[in-house]
Amino acid sequence: MIRRVVLAAAMAASLASVALPSAAVTYVRVEPPTPRAETAPPLRHGYVWAPGYWDWHRNHHVWVAGKWVRERRGHHYNAPVWQQRDGRWYLQRGRWARGDRDGDGVPNGADRHPNDSTRK
Repeated sequence: MIRRVVLAAAMAASLASVALPSAAVTYVRVEPPTPRAETAPPLRHGYVWAPGYWDWHRNHHVWVAGKWVRERRGHHYNAPVWQQRDGRWYLQRGRWARGDRDGDGVPNGADRHPNDSTRK
């Protein structure tokens, strides 16, 4: 019994060290279509609107509709964006970044009042 537990633990440890490829960036040679016009719904307390974007799936672009995501205090949301480099297009997926002290969704560097917790 102890031998099985030790063997299972060793296998779990070896699998935990396997590096998986990052899905944060997608590279393709096909330019994405023009983003679709979306109307953001009315504000929703405790959530941030993540706008829609073109994703790459099975060798073609597919539209992913915008959605509400739960806010993270002290962070701001960076929407997905396509950029061209060296003849290829890459998608930087949406992500949260630190640097929003007052929680208003505006990064501190772009916020005229970065510490005003009354503005929400």
